[in-house]
Amino acid sequence: MSRAIIPSGVGLAALLVLPFLLPDYFLHIAIQVLIWSFIYTAWAFMGRFGLVSIGHGAFMGVGAYVSALLWNYYGVTPWLGIPAGMALSVLLALVIGYPCFRLRIIGHYFALVTLALGQVVALFIVAARDVTGGSLGMTPRAVGFSWYALQFPDRRYFYFIALVLWLVVLAIRYRVSHGMRHAALEAIGEDETAAAAAGIDVMREKLRVTVISAAITAMGGSIYAQYVNYLNPETVSGVGVSLQIVFAAIAGGMYSALGPTVGALLTLVLTEGLRIAFGTSFIGAANTIYGILLILFIIFMPRGIVGVMERLAARRAPAATPAE
Repeated sequence: MSRAIIPSGVGLAALLVLPFLLPDYFLHIAIQVLIWSFIYTAWAFMGRFGLVSIGHGAFMGVGAYVSALLWNYYGVTPWLGIPAGMALSVLLALVIGYPCFRLRIIGHYFALVTLALGQVVALFIVAARDVTGGSLGMTPRAVGFSWYALQFPDRRYFYFIALVLWLVVLAIRYRVSHGMRHAALEAIGEDETAAAAAGIDVMREKLRVTVISAAITAMGGSIYAQYVNYLNPETVSGVGVSLQIVFAAIAGGMYSALGPTVGALLTLVLTEGLRIAFGTSFIGAANTIYGILLILFIIFMPRGIVGVMERLAARRAPAATPAE
């Protein structure tokens, strides 16, 4: 523990200085990496315990649109709109999660239910085009620099907001991973029947982690919408976004604290590379490659990039000499 304090402190200091050194374009990428890391880590809360959701785009979309719609139509500050979006996402998670966990719908059946949820939310956003702008998207009403509206022309403000959120979600993950409920969730992921026989309230624990994941994802969606100042069902909801979330968390390593962050960096670099290489000539390139790479990672690197690096580091570490 003490050995990790110095590197962590140096890393944090570097992150605090970074926005004053990076060019504007790379600062934009860094902000997106932090926001998406926040969202991917939220998905990993469920994925690492065997709750595979392919519908987290629904929670992200709800968080993004609720906050933006309350601001555009009623002038409600995002400081209230973001919690409202989180609350609605939690309600949605309970509506889907309770019957699924009550009826013991698990594995690929649970994944299909969440997939349908993500698509239903995306289709609802498109259908309500008179309010949401439909497939053309919508833009939150701009007022310039404003803490009330969470709008900042200077991107460094968003960088520090995203950095704080990223550190908070890592702290939450640490607490979950080192608390008593971690063992219960691990047992549930291995064998629900055995976990229930051991006295674990399976449904309550699964609902708890699902609600936490949904709320954090909704907050990430709201902050992302505030930053890019544009919402579209294709970019904040639907199957494409859900697939991106799953791919990034698995590719980076959902069992490692920094795995989703590595996954965010990978997806952003991939997306920007494809945009520069193909422009608008290959619209579905990102989702197609996400799907292919997801299959390859699941088969050959199930613990992700960080997991492979940790395993290689463990192999290279000198064996401890036995005490004489």
